[in-house]
Amino acid sequence: MGKKKDRSKDSSKGADEAIEGCPTSLEGESTEAQIKLSSGSAKAKKKQKSSKLDQLKQVIDEAQDEIDPSDIHAEQESRDESTGEGQSRKKQKGTGKKSGRKAGGAISAERRDNVDSEETTTSTEKVTEEVAAFRFDHSSESETEKDKDEPTEKDKPKKMSRKEKKEALKKAKYQAQMEELSKEGSQFAVSQQEQTAKGALLENAMDIKVESFSISARGRDLFVNAELTIAHGRRYGLVGPNGMGKTTLLSHIASRALAIPPNIDCLLCEQDVKAGDTPAVDVVLAADKKRTALLQEEKRLLEEVDKGSDAANKRLKEVYAELDAIGADKAEAKARRILSGLGFTVEMQSRPTKHFSGGWRMRVSLARALFLEPTLLMLDEPTNHLDLNAVIWLENYLQSWKNTLLVVSHDQLFLDICTDIMHLDDQKLFYYKGNYSSFKKMYKQKLAEREKAYEKQERQIKNLKQSGKSSKQAEAQVKRSAGQKDKSKKGDAVVEGSSKKQELLRKPKEYKVKFTIPSPPPLNPPILGLKDVTFGYAHQPLLFKDVNFGIDMSSRVALVGPNGVGKSTFLKLLCGKLSSVQGDHIKNPRVRIGFYNQHSADQLNLSESSVEYLQREFDMDYQDSRKLLGRFGLPGHAHTIKIRDLSGGQKSRVALADMVSRHPDVIILDEPTNNLDIESIDALADAINRFAGGVVIVSHDARLILETDCRLWVVENQTVEEVDGDFDDYRREILEALGETVASNAQK
Repeated sequence: MGKKKDRSKDSSKGADEAIEGCPTSLEGESTEAQIKLSSGSAKAKKKQKSSKLDQLKQVIDEAQDEIDPSDIHAEQESRDESTGEGQSRKKQKGTGKKSGRKAGGAISAERRDNVDSEETTTSTEKVTEEVAAFRFDHSSESETEKDKDEPTEKDKPKKMSRKEKKEALKKAKYQAQMEELSKEGSQFAVSQQEQTAKGALLENAMDIKVESFSISARGRDLFVNAELTIAHGRRYGLVGPNGMGKTTLLSHIASRALAIPPNIDCLLCEQDVKAGDTPAVDVVLAADKKRTALLQEEKRLLEEVDKGSDAANKRLKEVYAELDAIGADKAEAKARRILSGLGFTVEMQSRPTKHFSGGWRMRVSLARALFLEPTLLMLDEPTNHLDLNAVIWLENYLQSWKNTLLVVSHDQLFLDICTDIMHLDDQKLFYYKGNYSSFKKMYKQKLAEREKAYEKQERQIKNLKQSGKSSKQAEAQVKRSAGQKDKSKKGDAVVEGSSKKQELLRKPKEYKVKFTIPSPPPLNPPILGLKDVTFGYAHQPLLFKDVNFGIDMSSRVALVGPNGVGKSTFLKLLCGKLSSVQGDHIKNPRVRIGFYNQHSADQLNLSESSVEYLQREFDMDYQDSRKLLGRFGLPGHAHTIKIRDLSGGQKSRVALADMVSRHPDVIILDEPTNNLDIESIDALADAINRFAGGVVIVSHDARLILETDCRLWVVENQTVEEVDGDFDDYRREILEALGETVASNAQK
């Protein structure tokens, strides 16, 4: 675009000189916004082709490759609609039909003034229009005479029905989206109000306000006329069912596909750091580009000072002042504090990143984001790669976050750090003050109000139809009535740039998931346990030594502790999947164990559909298998899709359905909340509470542990021991061990 404007400016002076004395008339057609000639006699046309025409053609040839008339048409049409020129041109056209069109010998004084003003304001839009107009003005006489002729029947556009117009519009919109996708390689299409975008870019604001934006993915609408509002310094939790577009929204904000003020730096923590030879603490410190550059300059200046350079000595003092201003001397301590809170020991902080797994490199990436402290920090499921200890630290750390935070998480206790909740529902964003616990109460009330409003609307439409109005008329009247009520509530204030259309209320649909685990018959103890067990992997230090542990049918146990101490290994020992080096594995011969972990879905037959798998494995009826999958939140269309083609969350639901179909007496769950949304985690907690068998859980989701009333057992120092006190006592112990001040969930 910059190149086009520069060439237009260079040619504007020549165009102005050539324009003098040359006839033109721009006339906006109502449908195609075409630029046409004013009619005149053939003699006048011939006289006007003077030496100045040659000069004009030279200017046109220079700009021809740079100017697209279709762009001018669209731009002129847009300007006509916004300024009302389209209506005035229609009036001029009507007058011209009665009195005849007049051939102009020169551009009007008003038009010349407009061109002159373009030069002083460095705008090139009207200059390009004039050049394009002359490009068409000096077409052949035969073309001019043809323009005056009446259009033939063949040329007349075929009149389309209302239904055909809607279908054509929908097809054109989708085709435009597909062209955009193929052009940019993106999976999404975005639209938003132009005026809002300009306002956001021009405004030196710390808040984000995007009105009436829409996002679609491959023809499927995710957001329709939604409104994004983010106030600086607030902590927002973005919630809603899986697959509705939460991650998509974060990505569009981070890429500035939406109108984000330029002075707001956005950071979305979504990728792990690159594996290399750089130690973890140095990777975090290197994220501060300014500090790194100043330190490199300091090193270079010190060498020059040793050679006796006075200029280098002067600049060195300035560098020291800048380093002091940004707190460079405290940077390493800050980076190590963050890494320590996320579970890195002192030795691990100095370890090269190539020696870490993907999950640990994600922690380094999260540490880097926290270290940078961007204006807007966005976290997408940050607890997925963390253990419970790290989640406790992160939740405590973010409660003192000074900048803006936008987080997507399935951990409800973690979401209680938020000051506001942003709820994605029905392709819109709804805002609630307070943390997630407050939101749950308000949402139930709001849902009841929406149901009442919908029922009232349906009664109004029904009464209007009974009075003789058609469905369309009745709906239109209800829309007008609702719009008038909205205006009266706002004091008849009209927001500039707002073009919201009044819509009918849609029936509220509450997203519900219900897990069911059949309760087993009672069994006499001992049920399951370990006695004096010692275990360690080959050529590795021992993980457990002389461990004693046992459960019965009424046990509710949650194993906690940092990653790497052996929690998952302990569960496998308890199930009998691993054999101990020494000690006894105790198991009632009648007990059936239901085991679920993050890799359980990989044990399914991936070449079958979920329905086919359940039918073959459990001799289950077709309808019963679909009902079971539906209760576990698997969408109906996914029931017949091959398991290999399902998403991670959908595979997890099939694996859970497989586990409960085996009618276990004891269920052992290793991080069951990964890939589940909040509603599904609530359903899982309810199912566990109704289950009459034994339960052992390893989870970083504190709310699941609290909701199921599990006793905490900590895995550390090669032992497994019960924690004295409740969850709050354990939380306080963890934070105090890290030297952190315990923050409360106080809301702003």
